[in-house]
Amino acid sequence: MTLRLENLVIRKQSSTPLFSPINITIDSGEVAVVMGPSGCGKSTLLNLIAGHLSDEFNFEGRVLLQDNDLSYQPPHLRHVGILFQDDLLFPHLNIWQNLAFALPNSVKGIQRENRAIEALRKVSLEQLAYSYPEQISGGQRARVSLVRMLLAEPLVVLLDEPFSKLDKDLRIQFRQWVFEQLSKANVPTLLVTHDEGDVPIHSQLVQLDWNITNVR
Repeated sequence: MTLRLENLVIRKQSSTPLFSPINITIDSGEVAVVMGPSGCGKSTLLNLIAGHLSDEFNFEGRVLLQDNDLSYQPPHLRHVGILFQDDLLFPHLNIWQNLAFALPNSVKGIQRENRAIEALRKVSLEQLAYSYPEQISGGQRARVSLVRMLLAEPLVVLLDEPFSKLDKDLRIQFRQWVFEQLSKANVPTLLVTHDEGDVPIHSQLVQLDWNITNVR
């Protein structure tokens, strides 16, 4: 599976482009990293790829998955998974129920619970299955968020500075764990960050000419 961004440019209405044209090819199992300061438009880029670009922006170029042009497809048809800075777990659901939210409707009854717990078992988190988000640590919530995202079997993964709110020691551990899980999933991954420490070894670093700030 290959994700390609071809001559991609984003503008806020008719203003200057947020960055220089992007041309990236990311193969299965590869990680590409786009770096830039906070507020320069990194999250806007991910929103475009995922199909959530705000109406205040327009774009040129194409987002391709293999030979499938995603540029104007609705989000639910893109099979794109996103990991954010915040865990975004539902506080009123326990952990296995949070994971089951990512399963297709065709998975019914007890099979939803079984599938969710098996996903937790694979990453040694099965002891959290019946706990609620407020009962587990921030690092555990971050791990559960990644498991939930991967349980939906995305064809592409986007990482929106998912390590930025963790303390230094936890950040190092979680970062290593995330890239281990993504390597097993064998999907193309795009990480945006402003921290060089987040760039994994052997990743593709994409240097952009950012033109404006405070975009988000």
